[in-house]
Amino acid sequence: MNKRVRDTRWLTSVALMAAIVILLANTPLGMIQLPVIKATTVHIPVILGAILLGPLAGSILGGVFGICSMISNTTAPTLLSFAFSPFMSMTGIQGAAKAVWISVGCRILIGLISGWLWILLKKCKVNTMIALPITGFAGAMTNTVFVMGSIYFLLAKEYAAAKSVAIDAVWGLVLGTVTASGIPEAIAAAVLVALIGKVLLKVVK
Repeated sequence: MNKRVRDTRWLTSVALMAAIVILLANTPLGMIQLPVIKATTVHIPVILGAILLGPLAGSILGGVFGICSMISNTTAPTLLSFAFSPFMSMTGIQGAAKAVWISVGCRILIGLISGWLWILLKKCKVNTMIALPITGFAGAMTNTVFVMGSIYFLLAKEYAAAKSVAIDAVWGLVLGTVTASGIPEAIAAAVLVALIGKVLLKVVK
């Protein structure tokens, strides 16, 4: 297969996965009901794209996820939209830059880290059915840890004001979100990436 055909197939595959990200980000399909919380599934195609198409594709898909998040928080703002939309910034240009990092930059890292972790696991000859859930779990936790960590380190005062709590209570709220939401989402991602990834890897081969 010549390089032009390979590049065309790669671009087409990335575009298809990006369309899935956009679909999930803008419909109820992007959330799954767990016993206690609703878990997002938008990062699943980002992780799968990183596994199937490489870290660059994963980064692009993560960027698409982030842009969708930014648009959503701009057009339908919530209490914490200032952390995800530069147009909702409470602290001017500096706050806008922080919002772009949290909304887009942290989501790019999902694909980047998932893609390189997959490559590392395969080089270490880890069994596919072990490598898939590990990558799924790590990719989902990348989203939660970097987003909530960035909010804590960059926007703690604004977060405290939005939640009407003392600033020294922010760490507890962040940790609570990681525990109550991030871990169940990561477990769900591990299962879904394992099930869907197994099928897609066979198709790709």
